[in-house]
Amino acid sequence: MSEFSGLGKMLILFGLTMVVIGVLLVFMHKVPYLGKLPGDIYVQRKNFTFYFPIVTSVVLSIILSLVFCLFNRK
Repeated sequence: MSEFSGLGKMLILFGLTMVVIGVLLVFMHKVPYLGKLPGDIYVQRKNFTFYFPIVTSVVLSIILSLVFCLFNRK
């Protein structure tokens, strides 16, 4: 029975991660300036649109790194 406890914990963690990602996707449009920061690449032509949120990705990466660093302290 104990050999499945690690798998169970991993599945619970995966499920909680999916719930958090789902909530973020639902409420992402309500966060001001997310995806519209200066430095994000946006090219629109007649029949072509390209969007690459590079600055938004860097800002989110820094914020998540700080949050995980705070939670990982012992």
